[in-house]
Amino acid sequence: MILLWPVSLYRTLLCFICLLVSYCTYHHLTIGASRRRLIASKGCKPLRRWRNKDPFLGIDFLWASYRAIKEHRALEMTKDRLDLLGVNTAYLTILTMTFVVTIEPENLKCVLGSDFRNYSLGDLRKKMLKPFLGQGIFTTDGEEWQHSREMLRPNFVRTQIGDVEMFEKHVEHLIQAIPRDGSMVDLQDLFFRFSLDVATDLLFGESTNTLAPGFADAEVTEFVDAYVYCLQALDGSGLSEEEGGYMGMAWGFLQLFLPNPKLKQQIEVVNNFVDKLVETAMTNRDARKSELEKESTSRYVFLHELVDQTEDKIKIRSELLNILLAGRDTTASMLSNVWFELSKRPEIWTRLRREIDALDGELPNFERLKNMKYLHAVLNESLRLYPVIPENDRQAEVDTVLPVGGGDDGKAPVFVKKGQSVHWSLYTMHRRKDLYGEDAEDFKPERWLDEGEKEGLRVGWEYLPFNGGPRICIGQQFALTEASYVTVRLMQEFPKIESRDPEPWREKITLTCTGLGGCKVALFPRRRSRD
Repeated sequence: MILLWPVSLYRTLLCFICLLVSYCTYHHLTIGASRRRLIASKGCKPLRRWRNKDPFLGIDFLWASYRAIKEHRALEMTKDRLDLLGVNTAYLTILTMTFVVTIEPENLKCVLGSDFRNYSLGDLRKKMLKPFLGQGIFTTDGEEWQHSREMLRPNFVRTQIGDVEMFEKHVEHLIQAIPRDGSMVDLQDLFFRFSLDVATDLLFGESTNTLAPGFADAEVTEFVDAYVYCLQALDGSGLSEEEGGYMGMAWGFLQLFLPNPKLKQQIEVVNNFVDKLVETAMTNRDARKSELEKESTSRYVFLHELVDQTEDKIKIRSELLNILLAGRDTTASMLSNVWFELSKRPEIWTRLRREIDALDGELPNFERLKNMKYLHAVLNESLRLYPVIPENDRQAEVDTVLPVGGGDDGKAPVFVKKGQSVHWSLYTMHRRKDLYGEDAEDFKPERWLDEGEKEGLRVGWEYLPFNGGPRICIGQQFALTEASYVTVRLMQEFPKIESRDPEPWREKITLTCTGLGGCKVALFPRRRSRD
């Protein structure tokens, strides 16, 4: 039958073969030769491959990931796979994409620090997040990212000076929303509403006040519902399959091919709400400046600072949404995980209460919060075991090298070619027994404290709850201060806690990670003395 093909088809096939051979030869002599020289000069050795039945496309890995995400054990799957391989760095192929998976601190120091300019966020992440977040600090690289960073940094430095008064009115709303008769309450839901109220107060100058007694604002409710939907839809893990969910970031690339008209409509709702606030702030800018000149002190509002720096309304909206994501979701996830553990561990609760009782009922200020060592240890331990961004990645923009992971002993350098992604799991690295001891999987705040002759844990690149290098979280101190203040105030008001959830902690991953079962507890208020 092949002899009956037209002569023109033979010529086309021959031309294709010639072009393919020419390209391969050119690649071998140019890019290939350059890569071979780099590999030889750095002493790079091959990585051990991830154990897939399908070594070419990794279809079995995709299916296993789908099941693991659906069963809320995706983080454990990564840990189990690396434990089975017996290495800290491995090579993984999924469809046409290749990844270097690592939990080596030296490699993360390289990617996030010393070789920072060799890596980017990657095209996939940008395409997924930009429709909602726009061009902001979490969706850009290079000069655009640097501009966002420089624009935001002074504002966050101002929030770090310790003005905790803005938290108090929202904490009072939180306290009022908690039953005082010992009935069950899911603190996770309240923490997400609380952190949204605080974040919008800080960013917009107008809080959503979703925890305020008698809250009933249809426009705010529509914004909040749309905002939550967009966050869940960004990776599909928060939606049911009927709503278009496809179970997590492992399948996130499918979002680029699956239309979601509701997502587009909900993004418009969010944008319209924020745009109105931006336009109002710009309209009132001159009047506000005139008023500020008459006052010795002024209330800090993030939106007002941005409006003073740029006229670009879209840029302002994008930066607000980027920081709102960080301010709302990461802090709420951290608080939920902290209080889940506190409810399960009476010995930790009792020791923390002793530290807080030393305040004698006074509202904590920034300086006193800074000096509460056991509280800091509790927060550190929660962020170690339950990092709110448990996995992350970067894409190589040039041919480059990681310092360790290659060879039989895993100590040789590793070649990373341009376009390849480096993926890491903080969840797994933070549980390495060679870094944290045989009790690495136990919740043990004492490991962070200097007690007697025992020196507390000192960490570097093996502990990265807030990222590291030039892109380290600029809101880190604000988030820790907020979580500290909330924890102290709730424990001052409710000195007794009981868990109402018999299940162990299980992961719920969207853009952040928190507990699947929420934080179901009963809180008992302090007895008021009679006049």
